[in-house]
Amino acid sequence: MLRSAYKKIIAAFALFTVELILVWALFIASIVIFLYLSSEIRAGDEVGMDEAAFQFAQDISSPGFTRFIEFITFFASRQFLTPAALLLLCYFLFVRKHKWYSLRVPVVALGSSTLNVVMKFFFDRDRPAAPLVEASGLSFPSGHSMVAASFYGLIIYIVWKHVQSPVLRYILTALLVVFILLIGFSRIYLRVHYATDVTAGFAAGFLWVVIGLWVLRRLEKLSKKELNQAVLEEPTENS
Repeated sequence: MLRSAYKKIIAAFALFTVELILVWALFIASIVIFLYLSSEIRAGDEVGMDEAAFQFAQDISSPGFTRFIEFITFFASRQFLTPAALLLLCYFLFVRKHKWYSLRVPVVALGSSTLNVVMKFFFDRDRPAAPLVEASGLSFPSGHSMVAASFYGLIIYIVWKHVQSPVLRYILTALLVVFILLIGFSRIYLRVHYATDVTAGFAAGFLWVVIGLWVLRRLEKLSKKELNQAVLEEPTENS
């Protein structure tokens, strides 16, 4: 029995280490990618991946696929994400009654949207010509891609923390990752964003959700530590 418990501890530690390395690798890669793309955009340089992505989208286009893409892109729109975030917020406030998870939702969702607007004005890049659907505002980084990476990244975090079955956890995570990538591709297909906008949006969204979750996690631990200390220091009736 002791040997079995030891093996489980080793396996859990190994899995934790792999997950930590993967998160750190993606975090660093996101920083590098965003800094590189932002420097290229600020310099006014053309990036070859933009035209290549547009050409690929044109090659696979069809009326039926366009309708599917318009359906996919809706799930990162303000019309969908605002009520979805509110429902998730209410769930953690009134059903699960987990105040720290209820804080994570507005920090990730509202924070990423606000940061995206600030960055758009800073980089001041015009949208591609001849879009397939109406789109307003500036282009870099893609707001749909950034919000999708942060909001659905938060969902991945929740799934990873609370889904007990490893198989189901991996399946849901994989489906969410594919969904995020499809949302990003939808912006290229509809010609409302360049591929560089989408890639930078993914990078910025991932950075935001990781930083936001880390900060809130630290605050949660600090809050619990101070609460426990206050309970320990509270005088008893016999003292």
